[in-house]
Amino acid sequence: MSPRIVEGLAELQGLVGQEVGVSDWFEVSQSVINQFADATGDQQWIHVDPERAKTDSPYGTTIAHGFLTLSLLSHLQRQALELRGPFSRAINYGFNRVRFPAAVPAGARVRLHSTLNAIEEIEGGAQCTWDLSVEIEGQSKPALVAQWLGRLYS
Repeated sequence: MSPRIVEGLAELQGLVGQEVGVSDWFEVSQSVINQFADATGDQQWIHVDPERAKTDSPYGTTIAHGFLTLSLLSHLQRQALELRGPFSRAINYGFNRVRFPAAVPAGARVRLHSTLNAIEEIEGGAQCTWDLSVEIEGQSKPALVAQWLGRLYS
């Protein structure tokens, strides 16, 4: 799937309150989980020990770290939306809220639904507030819901 192309801030402002984009599906493989565990030092068995997870985990398998799902947002948002315009930079300004309602089993596929909640002027640019939901294929509960702040500078 190609990202939705938005030409500049004026067009983006017209999308406030709407779902702006949906990413491609991304497989959260055991390899991806292991790489994240190695990078962060979070080697808890529920993430990295498939044999133990078969018997001791309530999921019957390993699961992704919540922070792994969170770290996928930049990648997934780029798949959902391409914002063009005279911007010198776009920065991650943080989150107002992050929740992990459901675990992501190893091998599951996830995708992002991105809704533009608000745009406000800031010195030198604009701040966008995004309401995000990371869907797990075949499950009713999302893996993640968050309100993400991004800043665009001219």
